[in-house]
Amino acid sequence: RPVLWLQDGAHYFESLKASKEDTEAALYRLNLQSQRAAQVEQLTLENSRLRQLLGLRNQVTTSAQPAQVLYDAEDPYTRKVIIDRGLLDAVEAGSPVLDEYGVLGQVTRVYPMVSEVTLITDREQAIPVLNTRTGARGVAFGESSLHASALELRFMAANADVQAGDLLTTSGVDGVYPPGLPVAKVASVERRVGSAFARISCVPLALVVGVVHVLVLKPVTAQNAPRQVEQENTGPAAKGRRK
Repeated sequence: RPVLWLQDGAHYFESLKASKEDTEAALYRLNLQSQRAAQVEQLTLENSRLRQLLGLRNQVTTSAQPAQVLYDAEDPYTRKVIIDRGLLDAVEAGSPVLDEYGVLGQVTRVYPMVSEVTLITDREQAIPVLNTRTGARGVAFGESSLHASALELRFMAANADVQAGDLLTTSGVDGVYPPGLPVAKVASVERRVGSAFARISCVPLALVVGVVHVLVLKPVTAQNAPRQVEQENTGPAAKGRRK
């Protein structure tokens, strides 16, 4: 009997060890499945954004190339990001940058392999916009004093026809952004007594915080210059020189 008791005790501890190992293996597999589920959700979100970005690329008539945001700029007082395209990819300073929802900013510095993009919410940035409801033009400035994703439509008269919810798009008069690109929506309109201008706050449509994939367009001026040169070369004077 003592021998049987020892054998039973040994079997008990062996089964207990096996059960513990099975439990640990099950927890490990559960953790792996949780990580994969989180990756699937992230990949699904990225896939959806990339599809929207490709759809926007098909709508844009200018040449565009995709890029990925590497990191935010080190200066905490500016709104800038670094993308993985540079001089080697034919990126030019002043190139508009979009995400799947609208205008994100423009390239301000170009390096061999990366570029610096200043967001439209930067306090030094200004973008000419058009109110799609009324057709009125204005200029939207970055408003960093409110929060990281805010714009202010400045120099609009106090009696201007501007309402909350109005869609603002690029007007194209600056020679940088093509016309018709979505920029922001009017969030609030404050008409102050004694002030000639209204205080108009806007929310950008682009993901100015947390954006990953973007499109880099060619500047409008770079596209118009070759056409002007071509017209000059094909004009009457050029024909006379050829004769």
